[in-house]
Amino acid sequence: MALTPHVYWAQRHDDIYLRVELTDAQNISVKVHENVLRFRAQGRGAKGQNEYEFSLEFLLPVKPEISYKSTQRQVNITLQKEQRGWWEKLTVHERKPVFLAPDFDRWLDESDAEMEIQERVRLKWLHVLTSFLGFSWIFINMTVRLFIFGQDFLYDTFHSISKVMFFCQILASVEVLNAAFGVVRTRVLPSLIQVVGRNFILFIIFGSLEEMQNKPVVFFVFYLWSSIEIIRYPFYLLSYCDIEWKTLTWLRYTVWIPLYPLGVLAEAVAVIQAIPMFDETKLFSIPLPKPIGTSVSFSYILYIYLVLMVLGLYINFCHLYKLRMRRIHTKKKAT
Repeated sequence: MALTPHVYWAQRHDDIYLRVELTDAQNISVKVHENVLRFRAQGRGAKGQNEYEFSLEFLLPVKPEISYKSTQRQVNITLQKEQRGWWEKLTVHERKPVFLAPDFDRWLDESDAEMEIQERVRLKWLHVLTSFLGFSWIFINMTVRLFIFGQDFLYDTFHSISKVMFFCQILASVEVLNAAFGVVRTRVLPSLIQVVGRNFILFIIFGSLEEMQNKPVVFFVFYLWSSIEIIRYPFYLLSYCDIEWKTLTWLRYTVWIPLYPLGVLAEAVAVIQAIPMFDETKLFSIPLPKPIGTSVSFSYILYIYLVLMVLGLYINFCHLYKLRMRRIHTKKKAT
């Protein structure tokens, strides 16, 4: 017969947090059906090694998607509320289940949670605004210089723009951390692919090869990157203020269709142009034992990277396409 574990809960305006006191939990099953969460697992709880289970019928609707993580001492479960708001209690029952208690490690009252949200929004807003200003400066600067100097600027882009681009791309790494720690609701993998891919091109291909810094491909890579970001970041800024500008929303979910593949194509051209330079300079070559008497050229890694670029393009394109279709579906549902 299954036993009932100790369960602790806390909430924010958007989420419900459950902590199940169960050591070395195995065969974990967590499901939500008709607004009832059902948990079952094997582990060591308050009454020793056994099978434990419980169910909770929530006060208000929650989304069916569940995120849970098992540690050596407990199982942490996160659920999203269907509608943002503050619940007076967790379940529909008048009396609290005997196995359920507040999680004082995460407990906040409504005003404290609101302050936490406001602080988080301020930090996100500052990060996005700084990134937008950086990429806007890059885009405007490159456009003006192209009109003034013409084709000559194509060969001088790196020396004129690289410092600001370095700053913007380092700042973009924060987006991966935000996704990983749940500061923003987005998947980690697409953000990681984009940030790592761009930094590889910027720091390894352009930054380490002086000959590549004078290539026109630098202009096209930087221009395409900034063209995407001067649309994406204003969209985020307005969304944090609960403002929707239909033109900007359309651009956000449409312009990436041609720009993103073009950006990947420009990056691929840069990698292909860099391969003979790495072969010639032996830069980043991997030395082999003396009996073999040779080294493995870094260009072999670049060939592998070209294949990974195609895979990354597919993953990110699918992610962005799903976002676009979800947006269209939500708009139709609203009308």
